Amino acid sequence: TILFLLRSFEYSQKNAVLVPAAALGVGGILVFWLRSRHKIKTIEMGDGWWGSGERPLKGKEDESIRPFKIETSDKEIEDLHRRLEQARYTPPLEGAAFHYGFNSNYLQKVVAYWRNQFDWRKQVEVLNKYPHFQTTIEGIDIHFIHVKPSYVPHGRAVQPLLMVHGWPGSFYEFYKIIPLLTEPAEHGLNEGDVVFEVICPSIPGYGFSEAPHQKGFDTIATARIFHKLMNRLGFKQYYVQGGDWGSRVTTNMAQMLPQSVKGLHLNVVFVNKQGLGRIISVMLGAYLPWLVGLTREDARRIYPFMQKNVYEILRESGYLHIQATKPDTAGCGLNDSPVGLAAYILEKFSTWTDKSFLDKDDGSLESKYSLDELLTNVMIYWVTSSIVSSMRYYKENFSNDPHLTAHARVGVHVPTGIAAFPQELLHTPRVWAKQVFKNIVTYSYMPRGGHFAAFEEPKLLAQDIMHFVRKVEQL
Repeated sequence: TILFLLRSFEYSQKNAVLVPAAALGVGGILVFWLRSRHKIKTIEMGDGWWGSGERPLKGKEDESIRPFKIETSDKEIEDLHRRLEQARYTPPLEGAAFHYGFNSNYLQKVVAYWRNQFDWRKQVEVLNKYPHFQTTIEGIDIHFIHVKPSYVPHGRAVQPLLMVHGWPGSFYEFYKIIPLLTEPAEHGLNEGDVVFEVICPSIPGYGFSEAPHQKGFDTIATARIFHKLMNRLGFKQYYVQGGDWGSRVTTNMAQMLPQSVKGLHLNVVFVNKQGLGRIISVMLGAYLPWLVGLTREDARRIYPFMQKNVYEILRESGYLHIQATKPDTAGCGLNDSPVGLAAYILEKFSTWTDKSFLDKDDGSLESKYSLDELLTNVMIYWVTSSIVSSMRYYKENFSNDPHLTAHARVGVHVPTGIAAFPQELLHTPRVWAKQVFKNIVTYSYMPRGGHFAAFEEPKLLAQDIMHFVRKVEQL
C-alpha cells in the first residue's frame, strides 16, 4: 500500500508538470496561429539598382542632398521656336471638335501663343520659386521640391506630406496647392491645427528625375525609392498623397512600410478585385443600390454601367495600350516634335478634366487652366526629353498579370482618405474600395473636378487633405 501511494504521488507530480507544460505548448501554438492570421501582410521592400551598367561592388552611394536649379538657354529656346515654325497640320473633320483627338485648328492657336507669347524664361523663374533638390538613390538622381512653412504658430505640429504626381503631369501640378497646405492661414484655410511641409518628387523618368537605365522599374521600385528619400530627409513617419500613378505609388508605400505611413490620401482609387461578388453588386446596384452598399451618388456616377465603365474607358485608354506595349516607337515622334508632344499631352488635360469637353472645338482647355500653366507642364517633358521614359512606366507596370502582383495580394491597413471627384475617369464606391483599403477614415464626394485635382481644384483638395489628417491625428 505504501509503495502504491508513493508511485501514485510520483505519477501525480509528473502530471502536475506535464499537463501545464502541454497546455502551455498548445496555447502558444494557438496564440501564434491567431497572431499570424491577423498579422498585416506587407510588400517586401527589397533593393534595386537603376543606374547604367552593373552596380558597383564597392563604395557607398552618395547620399548628399544637393540644391538644384532649373535653367534654360538661348539655344534651347531657338531650337524650340524653329520646330514650332516648321510644324505641319492636318485639317480636322467638320464638326469633329475633340472627338478625334486634339482639334488641329485650335492646336494652331496654341502653337502660335507658344511661339510668340509664352515666356519660358519667366516660367523657369516661377518653377524655381520653390526650393529644388536632387539626391542619388539606387544609382539614379532623384529630383524633388521641399517646401516648409515660413511661420508655425506656437504649439502646432508640422506634418510632413509627400505628394506624388502621375502621367502626363509633373511636380508642377502641385504649385497651386502647396501654399494652401504650408500657409493655410493666409488662404482662409486656418481651421486651427494642421500645417504641412510638402515634398514633391518627380517619378524617375519624369521631368528632372533621371530615367532608369534598367528594365523593370515599376511603382513598387518607386515606392521604395521615395521611402528612402523621406528617410534621407530625416522623417520617420509621414503622410502620403497621390492621384493617377501617384495613387498607385503611395498605396504601395503604405503596403510596404505601414509603420512609416501615418496616413494615405488619394484622389483616385484603383481596385482590381473582381469576381462574382462584384458582378452581383453591379447588377443589383442598378435597381437596389442600398442592398449592395451603394449610395445614390455612387449609382449616379457608375450607371449606365457599360457606357461609363466600358465604352468611355475604351475610348480614353488607347494611349495606355500603346505605352504598355511599344512606348519607344510612339515616343520617337513625340520626343522630336514639340507640337506633337503638346497635342498628345494637352488632349488629356481636356477630356480627363471633363468628358463633356469632347464636344468643344477648343476642348474647353482654357476654362480650367491658363495656356501658360499647360505649356509649362509640356515644357518640363520637352526640355528633359522625358516623354519616352515616362511612357515606359506603363510597360513596366503592365508587363505582368495584375492579379499576381504583390500589389494586388496585399491590403492597405493604414488610415486612408479618399476624395472622389465627379469627373474622374472611373468612380470607385466606398464599399468597393473597402476590399483593399481596410481603414477608410474619410470618403468625400467632391462637388466638382476631374482627374487633375491638385491642378484644377487645389482648394477643394487641400480642404479634404486637412480634414483627413485632422481625423487621423485625433485617433
